[in-house]
Amino acid sequence: MSSKETLALPNRLPPLRQALRFSLIWLERLVAVDMLLFVIAMRLKLYWFNRLLSVPYMDMTSTDATIETGAVLMLAFWALLLPARGRLLALIGLNLVLSFLLFADVIYYRYFQDLITVPVLMQLGQVESLGGSITELLKPWDFWLFVDAVLLIPFAVYLVWKGRADLRSAASRSPLWRKLAIRVGGSAAAFMLGFALFVPNVNHATDTWAKGLFEKNWWNLSIYNVAGGLGFHGYDVYRYAQLNWFGAETVTAEQLDETEAWMKDRANARQSLEQDPLFGSYKGSNVLMVQMESLQTFMIGKSIGGKEITPVLNDLIEESAYFSRFYHQTSQGRTSDADFAVNCSLQPMKSGSVFIQYASHDFACLPETLKDNGYSATVFHPYQGGFWNRNVMYDRMEYDEFYSLKHFELDERLGWALGDKSFYRQSMDIVAELPQPFHAFMISLTSHHPYKLPAAQKLLNVEELDGTIMGDYLQVVHYADAALGELVERLKAEGLWENTILAVYGDHDNSIQQWELYERFMEDTSNPVQREQLVKSVPFLLHLPDGAHAGRYNDVGGQLDVTPTLLHLLGISGGKPYWLGSPLLTESESGKRTVTQRNGAWTDGELYFVPSPDGIPANGTCYSAISGEQLDTNVCLPFSGEADTELMMSDRIVIGDLLRSFEEDEAVEAMGGER
Repeated sequence: MSSKETLALPNRLPPLRQALRFSLIWLERLVAVDMLLFVIAMRLKLYWFNRLLSVPYMDMTSTDATIETGAVLMLAFWALLLPARGRLLALIGLNLVLSFLLFADVIYYRYFQDLITVPVLMQLGQVESLGGSITELLKPWDFWLFVDAVLLIPFAVYLVWKGRADLRSAASRSPLWRKLAIRVGGSAAAFMLGFALFVPNVNHATDTWAKGLFEKNWWNLSIYNVAGGLGFHGYDVYRYAQLNWFGAETVTAEQLDETEAWMKDRANARQSLEQDPLFGSYKGSNVLMVQMESLQTFMIGKSIGGKEITPVLNDLIEESAYFSRFYHQTSQGRTSDADFAVNCSLQPMKSGSVFIQYASHDFACLPETLKDNGYSATVFHPYQGGFWNRNVMYDRMEYDEFYSLKHFELDERLGWALGDKSFYRQSMDIVAELPQPFHAFMISLTSHHPYKLPAAQKLLNVEELDGTIMGDYLQVVHYADAALGELVERLKAEGLWENTILAVYGDHDNSIQQWELYERFMEDTSNPVQREQLVKSVPFLLHLPDGAHAGRYNDVGGQLDVTPTLLHLLGISGGKPYWLGSPLLTESESGKRTVTQRNGAWTDGELYFVPSPDGIPANGTCYSAISGEQLDTNVCLPFSGEADTELMMSDRIVIGDLLRSFEEDEAVEAMGGER
């Protein structure tokens, strides 16, 4: 049959049908044309999508065109394996699905400053919370993402309705093997080209300026900045599958029983402390918790250039319970790890962040526990709500409200976003109106790395540290301290000081490891265990409503102990197997407390063990926590197993979502049954 005969149009067909048939036949002949049109259409949409998002400091409109093109090809290459009609329907369907995904991302970003993830789709409550706001979030130009649907949808209807018959009437007589070879070859070529455009460029970014991004996963938008819109969603699906299906650790029935029994022993130890007079002494008090960014212990009580670095904290310590040997227990998740350790009293993950990886799992965190006992629960942070996946995680933690950057007026631009003074002031405007008793959690930001303040805000003479990162750090801590003072004054002015427990702690270290900058704060900057303790030590103080129990407490403690401490004071039993920590402020403690770090290091106040990078306990180093003297490793080894067990049990709970099983067992036992 000649090409002229093949393309001859039957008489009496309507003009539209003739045009559609003609287009279909030529697209069947020129296999790569439909894929080329698809790639061009998606590249234009991705360009427009990036313009619609306009994420600050992320220019995705031109520099990442290669990565975006590679992602499109890797996503669609398989369509070339299909016969013409199936291929066209697949590309049209893929185009519409991706267009809707990008459209949904735009709307979601405008509200949450984040991109949609698989856990979000599985927790539709967060999307539903947009409610009537969706129409307000829509912009007329958003619908340019669907501009080609005007042509594609009628063509798809034609393909389903008449496409098969029209192709059959004009079928090519090429051998089947030739058709298959073209399909397989074209598909392989599309995949290899996509791979070559996408993978090397992403690897280059993660080997240089974005090093460690896919291990730490600190922000979805950071991954988008490297991999593009489609690349982000591809990675998100991979990440979810790896964590929840392929890479998830299976907890056997025997391990479940072992873990639950171990946690019950911890719970029984906490419950045994509920006989002391402090248990329930502050029942019904409000709880205000302040997580101060990068606040460390080493400069507390110190002066420089004739001024105290932290005068407010110094005064507050004198009228509070101050824990001078308190350690942060964070890992790669940094601020989110501190949040998780403090509020949920479980160990963070060794790699990545619980907030990102396991936000869909059940945890018995402080806000939920307090709400079960009649409290309202509100959290405040002056940054993008999607950072560290807070929008999703805070919903799981059952806060009533999360006030993020979009809720604050940016009337004091400092550091990453809003200055602490304005942040506390605006947050207190809301707290003052909360029903009591309330739980309010404020996460400060100004003292975040890289510690830059305008000259007018630098009120310290940092002497020889001027012009160094340490000098800048002391300046922002001095500012953050003053801001905390204004928060305290506001609590007093609102009449809340006398019925509120104020808990203040540092989230993690300042990331400064130029040890010569610490010479005026350390006895021996070359001593390994002094360095280790300085890096891990953060302040923790509790101001109680009547100012009682003020003083310095020298027993060691860690972030996992904060929630049990608050519950103890409020008279809420810690006798459930949900938490690892134990109350710090008890008048009769049984046994010696040990603080375990995520990397396997631990201290009981007398010994300090630093594990070897190879993971072999015998290769670790044992020190005196008091003198810094290195001891025989065998002195520490008998106790290292306890630290390893704590980390193992915590990982089982977090990864295996075991608290759900514990709660089910508790319900069964309450009914007098057996599991």
